[in-house]
Amino acid sequence: MFLGHFGLAFAAKRAAPRTSLGMLLLGAQFSDLLWPVLLLTGVEQVRIQQGDTPFLDPVFVAYPYSHSLLTQCVFGGLLALVYFTLSRNARGALIVGLLVPSHWFLDWLVHVPDLPLYPGAVDKHGFGIWQSLPLTLACEFGLFGAGLAIYLATTRALDRTGSWALAAFVALLVLLYVGTLFSGPPPSAQVLAWSALSLWLLPLWLHWSDRHRVPRVRPH
Repeated sequence: MFLGHFGLAFAAKRAAPRTSLGMLLLGAQFSDLLWPVLLLTGVEQVRIQQGDTPFLDPVFVAYPYSHSLLTQCVFGGLLALVYFTLSRNARGALIVGLLVPSHWFLDWLVHVPDLPLYPGAVDKHGFGIWQSLPLTLACEFGLFGAGLAIYLATTRALDRTGSWALAAFVALLVLLYVGTLFSGPPPSAQVLAWSALSLWLLPLWLHWSDRHRVPRVRPH
């Protein structure tokens, strides 16, 4: 899952209107932000195998910390605690904390069985929508479009930056996603990990964009 995580972050703005969209995305994508760091340090492993599924070339050999349900729940609790300490926004902290393990459940929909419940678990889980390209695209774009629609119905732009920064983000994200359908596999796991580090820029972009938007109804 890729676009779907962004869609959930967009939708979460309705539940936490005082929380920056960048922070909501940090929660929803925390696992994928942590993953390349753990790859580069050798803690987790991925193998490039072209055609392993009709949609994705990397084979996730081991990611017991970034993508197990238990550790995502722990990371969610820690991130919620940090956010609450800094903001004193209990509702926002709860939503941010819940977004972290939401990553596992959305990934479960599309992954072939490779997701552990906890580090060291033998059984792996995944519904396997990745085996079908049409179903994958319907799932990804459906969740993303629904989340974006909720965000647009929840907020309005204060100025041109609030409109164009968001539009540019959405366009770039869709182009990057569609581009993966036509690009070959990455040359190595290291190249994949270094390129994935660029995802850290996306919460910053949405934080900036969201500062130029306000709730359509003032939050209580």
